[in-house]
Amino acid sequence: MSLSIKHKIQGLNWQPILSELNHHGYALIPSFMSKMLCEHLIKGYLSNQGYRKKVEMQPSNFGFGEYKNWDYPLPELIQTLRETLYQKLVPVANTWMQSLDINTRFPDLLPSLQAQCVANGQLIPSSLILKYPEGGYINLHQDIYGKVYFPLQAIIPLNQKDEDYLGGTFVLTKQGMSGQTKAIELAPKRGDMLIFTTNFKPEIGGKGYYKVKVKHGVKEVLGGERYAMGIIFHDATH
Repeated sequence: MSLSIKHKIQGLNWQPILSELNHHGYALIPSFMSKMLCEHLIKGYLSNQGYRKKVEMQPSNFGFGEYKNWDYPLPELIQTLRETLYQKLVPVANTWMQSLDINTRFPDLLPSLQAQCVANGQLIPSSLILKYPEGGYINLHQDIYGKVYFPLQAIIPLNQKDEDYLGGTFVLTKQGMSGQTKAIELAPKRGDMLIFTTNFKPEIGGKGYYKVKVKHGVKEVLGGERYAMGIIFHDATH
């Protein structure tokens, strides 16, 4: 299973994907994960094995719903997905840092980034599965859990919009130098992978590159239950 995911990532045509990331700050990869594998991940979520904690969003005013973070060692599938995808995204991340004159450079391999996380007290895996019931949503936010963070992450919906749930549209907001915010609504299908900006991306202006701040969230689920997997490359402190 993990080997097929690795081959899937390596076999993608990455040139247009990376171009989309550079231009828009997000890129959609259709039919990345099979229906069977999505259902397998939902069953694993419901069995409660391999997770370090379950978090209810409402008490912290984060949204309405719940999520579970995996514990180390991660399931082989998730670890392979993170490591293989990370290698494809590092060139974009480093180009962004260079364009914005930020000294940070990300290592070629994920274990080296994890070592940086450990050195800064970020010891806990942050990849997760989220479950939204009817009425569920998540507020606009950024998944940053410490000094070390990677500027790209991914989500994969695990069930199908308009079949298993209604509403629940994914939202990205972009805020440029003018302070005005642009909202982008996206509706990836089950098994699609959406790669997007964690914190900020560069855009070119009259005086060179500048930062565009990016946040993401999920609009209210109007019926059914929505499941999604989040792949985050940096670790958390708690």
